[in-house]
Amino acid sequence: MLNNIFANIPLALPEEYFETLFQKSGVQIERIISKGHVTAEQEWYDQAWDEWLILLQGSATLVFENAASVNIMPGDYCLIPARTRHRVSQTDLDTESIWLAVHLR
Repeated sequence: MLNNIFANIPLALPEEYFETLFQKSGVQIERIISKGHVTAEQEWYDQAWDEWLILLQGSATLVFENAASVNIMPGDYCLIPARTRHRVSQTDLDTESIWLAVHLR
C-alpha cells in the first residue's frame, strides 16, 4: 500500500505527534511531527536502543548531554547510540518539523 510521509498532518498539534509507520522484530519506524515542541528542560531521552533519525521538513536543535547543541535542517540525519542522553531544545514555530525515526531494538 502506498502512503506519503507528508500526508494527514494533524491541523492542531497541542502535543508532539508520534505515529508508528512500521514495526517488525527489532525495528520500529516512526513519524514524529513537532511544531514549537521541545523536551522539558530537565528531561532527557535515555533509550536502551539505537535511534537513527532524519529531519524531512522544518528545523530543530538537539542537545546531547556532555556535548554541544546540533542544529538540524531538512535532509540532516544522525545515529543516536543507545544510552546517549539527548533532548530537543527547539523546533520550528512556523511550520511542522517532520522527523523519521528508526528505532533499532
